[in-house]
Amino acid sequence: MHSDRTTRRPAGSSVDPARAAILRAANINPRTGLATDYLNHFNEAVMLLEMIPDIPECAEDFLAWTPLTYPEHFTHTNFKARDLVIEAYEQAEPSIRDKFDRLTQTMTEILLAVGSAMREAKQDKTKAKLAEEAAGWVKPLVTQAGGIINGDIEVDPDPVDEVDTVDAIMAGY
Repeated sequence: MHSDRTTRRPAGSSVDPARAAILRAANINPRTGLATDYLNHFNEAVMLLEMIPDIPECAEDFLAWTPLTYPEHFTHTNFKARDLVIEAYEQAEPSIRDKFDRLTQTMTEILLAVGSAMREAKQDKTKAKLAEEAAGWVKPLVTQAGGIINGDIEVDPDPVDEVDTVDAIMAGY
């Protein structure tokens, strides 16, 4: 166990300048303890969704997308400072981390619900509509997650009700 007090402080508190420099060098916001690299996981899914209307074959690539938690994402990547990024996440201010985790869980639920509906859809037109709608729902949530990472922790208290909306789209086709 490391005894240096600077590593024991919650990320949302005043961070020792040397520690802050180490976190910044690893692309971790010293104030929040979070890294924007995790959002690439969701941006990849959004990019695939945006391609489906023009290239229906991209639906298969989207359906291969699997959810990963923040620690899982960094564990499964070659991110050079993955141990530091996971440690900073674990030490992040609980209220910030909880807001972030709830938002990323909402994004994951939307993507999984859309994937499930897309697997049931028979027509490319239906898959394209699902993809367009889902991209429109998830992109603003990715932006909100980026705001949390960057220290703006305001979150829309009423995110998209993904299940009802996906069901409504499926009912129309």
